[in-house]
Amino acid sequence: MNCKLHLANTIVIFCLFISAQTFGQGKHEIKVMTFNIRLDHAGDGIHNWRYRKSAAAGLIEREAVDIVGTQEVFKNQLDDILNAAPDYASVGVGRFDGKEAGEYSAIFYRKDRFTPEKSGNFWLSETPEKEGSKGWDAACERIVTWAVFSDRLSNTKVLVMNTHFDHVGSQARKNSAKLLLAKASELANGLPVIITGDFNGTSESEPLQIMLQSGWLSDTHAKAQTVEGPEWSFHDFGRLPLAERPLIDFVFVSPQLEVSSYHNIFREIDSTFYSDHNPILVVLNLKSE
Repeated sequence: MNCKLHLANTIVIFCLFISAQTFGQGKHEIKVMTFNIRLDHAGDGIHNWRYRKSAAAGLIEREAVDIVGTQEVFKNQLDDILNAAPDYASVGVGRFDGKEAGEYSAIFYRKDRFTPEKSGNFWLSETPEKEGSKGWDAACERIVTWAVFSDRLSNTKVLVMNTHFDHVGSQARKNSAKLLLAKASELANGLPVIITGDFNGTSESEPLQIMLQSGWLSDTHAKAQTVEGPEWSFHDFGRLPLAERPLIDFVFVSPQLEVSSYHNIFREIDSTFYSDHNPILVVLNLKSE
């Protein structure tokens, strides 16, 4: 064989090998977490945020999560996470006034990889653009935070939406699902979509069935190639009997995204837990065209 041709073939094979190795290492994977961190409540005793905050932020850093949709975040908790995890930034506002008051449904993201090209918030109500509006029969103001992220690693864009459905209003949850779908379709404009949240309902509930029967959203728990962890996510700091623990925290994705793995994380931290909900971590890949 001609030496130059042999050298060229060797270089090509080497490049293909390196490319395969890089892909196999998941360099373009997106690690996404949904995490209801439990608000900073004085009545929680040994489970109060001050006993959990280091572990919660440490989990995000240790798992090198790319995007985290959080719920029940007060401003001081937002600051605690950002201070403890300096590689991350966030988008989101307080649900009471669209500024800093009330719970955030903040989205945290790795600053070295993602840039929010545009972002915003809307309320789950009949007047979604009205700050602090409460919808239908809801007990609380509920908000959706969203962002279109540009991924420096894969040179792609993705729409991420994060929310927390009402825990009381059944009509509010159903209408919230419909509004969330409509807004997602509008904002995505063809981009891949990731929706994280505490939906206060199981996958069999009517609101989630509305989402799953849309024809373009899938539950990562059902779609994952590998699944680890319990079949429930809310445990009330371990106090809820096993048989009564529901799976109400979800990551939904559009068809452009494959789900490599799903990990429902239940772990005791000294005398407490990360939260009264399990953080759920999924690994996604953008389908090749």
